[in-house]
Parts: sequence; structure tokens; C-alpha cells
Amino acid sequence: MPRDMPKHLVRVSDGDRDRVVQRIQQAFTEGRLTSEELDERLERALTATSDGDLIQAVAGLPDDRIEDVVQLKSTSGRIRRAGEWSVPRVLRIDSKYGGVVLDLSQTVVDYPEIEIDLRLQYGSATIVLPSGATANADGARTEWGNVVCKVPGRARPGRLHVRVTGELTYGRLRIRYAGKWRKSR
Repeated sequence: MPRDMPKHLVRVSDGDRDRVVQRIQQAFTEGRLTSEELDERLERALTATSDGDLIQAVAGLPDDRIEDVVQLKSTSGRIRRAGEWSVPRVLRIDSKYGGVVLDLSQTVVDYPEIEIDLRLQYGSATIVLPSGATANADGARTEWGNVVCKVPGRARPGRLHVRVTGELTYGRLRIRYAGKWRKSR
């Protein structure tokens, strides 16, 4: 995707549309929408081509996960997520003195594409992806470290794609598939 493409022009899948339709129908059964609003929002969701269209279809509804952004901060501790955990659409991590391990291999991600924005001063990050997922780390910068991406960088239809952005001042970024954890690396 070109870097100058607007933020909300990520193409959506049938699964994305189905999840939004379910949210709209749930809002109607809870009395949050009139029948006219239901029809209008369903039409918008079913004809959506980008995530921006889906955001408009669920605007004003509770639990708006389309704009799901989570920020994790640590001054001197380690940030680790593994097992079954809720992966947001955008995950922002700020850490001054500590490493980050994000294991996505055993969790279900509700989005076809997610963004992980890392802001680490003195620490490295490891991102573990499920089999078949892809990642693009072109938006990640290091000053005294390196970026090692051992997975394909180009998005594949029907597979999770992770965009990694941010800055690791004195640390390394490693992106790989699940396998044996190596303490030495």
C-alpha cells in the first residue's frame, strides 16, 4: 500500500463485513437503532469496500472495535503478552528501560491487518506471529540496533498482516513465526 494512502482505505473482507453486520443487528435488538437506521447501516456495511466505510456503519455504537487502539506503557519493566489475549487493531507500546515480547501465535485476531507502534529507548522487542501471517517492518527505525524480520513482508489475502512502526533507540526488533524460544537471541 502506498505510504500516502489515507488512513482508512484498507480493503475489508467478507468476515469484516459480517462482524459489523452482527454488531449493527445487536444494536437494533438492544433498541439503539430504529428500523430505518438498521436498514441504512446494514446497506452501508454490506457494500463497504474499506475500513473507513465500516467505521461509518458502526459510528456511535458501543464497543466500537473498528477504531480499537490500546496503549501500554512501562518505565522499567518488561511488557509481555502471550497465550490467548485480545489483540487491538492498533497497539502502541512505550517503554524506557525494558523489553517487549508480543506472541500472537495462540490468539485470535479480529482484524486482517493490525499495527504495532513501538517506542523503546533501552530494550528490544520480539513479535511472534501465527503460521502464514506476514509483517512489514519498514516503518520501524533503530539507532543502535537492527531489525530482523524472518517472515514475508507482503500481505497475503485471508492472512493476518502486521505493520510495525516506531523507534527502538538502543535495541533490536525481531519478527518471527512461533517455534522454540531461544534465550541467546
